[in-house]
Amino acid sequence: MSSIYNKNQGSKSFFTTGNIIFASIGWGVLALLYFLLFSAKVPTSPDCIAKLGAKALETDCLRRADWYVLGTNVFEALAYLAASILCLRNWRSQQIVNGRKVWLAIGIGMFSYFLGGIFFGYTEIVLQEEPFPSLGDVFFVITYLLLGLGMALAVASRRLNLEPSQWIIVLAIGAFGSALAWLISNQPQAALEAQYPPGLELVASALNWFYIIGDVLLLIIATTLLLAFWGGRVSLSWRMIAAAAFSLYIADMWYKYATNSIPNYQSGEILEVFWVWSGVLFGMGAVLEYDASLKHSRRERVRKRT
Repeated sequence: MSSIYNKNQGSKSFFTTGNIIFASIGWGVLALLYFLLFSAKVPTSPDCIAKLGAKALETDCLRRADWYVLGTNVFEALAYLAASILCLRNWRSQQIVNGRKVWLAIGIGMFSYFLGGIFFGYTEIVLQEEPFPSLGDVFFVITYLLLGLGMALAVASRRLNLEPSQWIIVLAIGAFGSALAWLISNQPQAALEAQYPPGLELVASALNWFYIIGDVLLLIIATTLLLAFWGGRVSLSWRMIAAAAFSLYIADMWYKYATNSIPNYQSGEILEVFWVWSGVLFGMGAVLEYDASLKHSRRERVRKRT
């Protein structure tokens, strides 16, 4: 019995807040190093060597290795899977400060993003097909809806007494984010028709605008969260959530720009590491919220006893 107890104590002590934060930071650093070290394109065959010249980058001659693209998907998938588990742990906790529904919505959203990434990677790597649009977009749409709901519930739980200067910051970031998203994502209908089969361009266009609006709304909500929770006892956790939303915006904007501007774009550019960091930061925010809630609950129990 004592050995079982010691094992249980060891397993509990391993999953401490500090260890999880350290592992999360380590995962983010490893992902960055992976993108930096292995993202170079290589010739697809010996015959390509003869073609290397001024127009080499305009052909399919140079591509990233499939194992590298698979690795980027693994980094991203595990980050969002871990974030979903940590968010759902908050949902199950009775002591959580900012409401269990908030973390339920965010947790399911993280898991949906994990599933969407699996289908995205399968379509691009295994099927060798254009991953947008694909079945993964169903889960990405669910993610945006649930993330927006969860973050909106978190904002609603606070009394928004923002200063006029803070509202100006929110409006300025919203305006800048909207303008940048529109400039990057505004693709002529003729280009869509040339890129996708008949009928599918309508789906691609609708999804494109949904993601634009979703990214901008998440950016605005994240800024509001950052200002609303600034200085509170759980402010650090929501700074992580806000940073996660900003990271998601950066990665999405890059991908929209790349797919619209770079012929035959292949996943794996360095800015896509922000997708991994977004999942890492969501998980870190959940851990910090859980830790702050437990400490608050202990203080309340001690206060009642005294």
